[in-house]
Amino acid sequence: MHFISLDFLVFSGVFFAAWRFLKPSTQGRWLLITIASFVFYGWWDWRFLGLIVASGLIDFLAALGIQRYRNYRKSLLFLSIAANLGSLAVFKYLAFFQASINSVADSIGYDAGIPILSLTLPVGISFYTFQSMSYTIDVYRGSLQPTRNVLHFFAYLSMFPQLVAGPIVRASNLLPALQTTHVPSSQQLWTGFRLISFGYFKKMVIADNFAGAVESVFGSPVMTTSSPVLWTVMLMFSIQIYCDFSGYTDIARGLARWMGYEFPLNFNRPYEAFCMQDFWRRWHISLSTWFRDYVYFPLGGSRGSELATHRNTWITMLLSGLWHGAAWTFIAWGAVHALCLSIERITKWPDALTAKKGGTILCRIVTFLLVLIGWVFFRAESIPQALAALGTMMQFNTEQLGQLSKTVGQSAFDILSLTLACEIVRALLAERASNWLTAPRLNTLEPLAIATMISFTIFLRGPGNSFVYFQF
Repeated sequence: MHFISLDFLVFSGVFFAAWRFLKPSTQGRWLLITIASFVFYGWWDWRFLGLIVASGLIDFLAALGIQRYRNYRKSLLFLSIAANLGSLAVFKYLAFFQASINSVADSIGYDAGIPILSLTLPVGISFYTFQSMSYTIDVYRGSLQPTRNVLHFFAYLSMFPQLVAGPIVRASNLLPALQTTHVPSSQQLWTGFRLISFGYFKKMVIADNFAGAVESVFGSPVMTTSSPVLWTVMLMFSIQIYCDFSGYTDIARGLARWMGYEFPLNFNRPYEAFCMQDFWRRWHISLSTWFRDYVYFPLGGSRGSELATHRNTWITMLLSGLWHGAAWTFIAWGAVHALCLSIERITKWPDALTAKKGGTILCRIVTFLLVLIGWVFFRAESIPQALAALGTMMQFNTEQLGQLSKTVGQSAFDILSLTLACEIVRALLAERASNWLTAPRLNTLEPLAIATMISFTIFLRGPGNSFVYFQF
């Protein structure tokens, strides 16, 4: 079920009508969340409900066994991790590995002849497997007590607002919250509505209007040779992927607030980062902290030698790239970020620049350009296409410059211009605006701003597209 579909509007209406009556009952809350979430997830393909139930039951029982059977703790943890990573390997990576083996064999003149088994990728499998796996790992570490109620566990694992595209919510935060009745305050209801409105605006007005222009370039069999077009399209994609993904997160967080729960912040103005390390503190925070806590730190983090720290960074970023998709382009994207982080650590260039006048602004510009270059690999259909696009971008020619708006689409170009203008004005007036926006003025302007966003969402929405991160 899609957040921007009529089906979801009906579904959410029925859910919150039932929520009003069942939330005083703990078992009733858990049962309603679980059933509603299974309906929500099964709307795409009911057959994959068996996968999330099986994966969840393994982790639920493994966590109980870890607490009770101390001698078998490591074996039970291995079972949990193997089950989660195994399902990812089969459904998400098997065809990629088979094709890669065949390709390597062909390059050395050998026909491996491995048949490619292409399976339908279950929506959100990367999110709920990581969320479920973190539960058993935390129980193993002794930082979390396992729940003994299977409904309690599945209400945590499958809660529909964040089930298919995050944020990845830790059990230590959500399981205790699910045990108590949370009656949302009027402030929570209002801020939830604000988040939902802003989320729909970012997705339907900005991201969906940019999607066509980006697809027209990267979906074409022949890559454009115009530098201005590619730089403009990559700027659009940078904004598109941010608005698409953070828009989903905003809607999910808003729905959670209407239920009386708080999901963690997942994006914190990532394109204002002054270095790549800062970018990963701001972008997809729930995933970056997951990799930090369950991959980077267990590898040793930065506690060992300088070489070991770089090794740990590269492993973490390459795995992060592979998590995003079963393709060499995503691995290359992870490698770009790992390389930037290593260079940053060796040279400490952000520290040197920020010490100079205007250095912070320059750091932000350089960081954004590095992120944008990384996005080329993320969006490209293949490594050769990504390299061709980067080669054209670095030529800095003026081909099609006079027809730029027509080439990328007038509506997309107008929205890009307006978005950039608004961001520049906001950045220039940020401090003054915070002083000027007193509570009475905010109370007056905020409803007007939300009404404007809703109007734009209705009348200026782009062609409906699935959320980008549904493919992961």
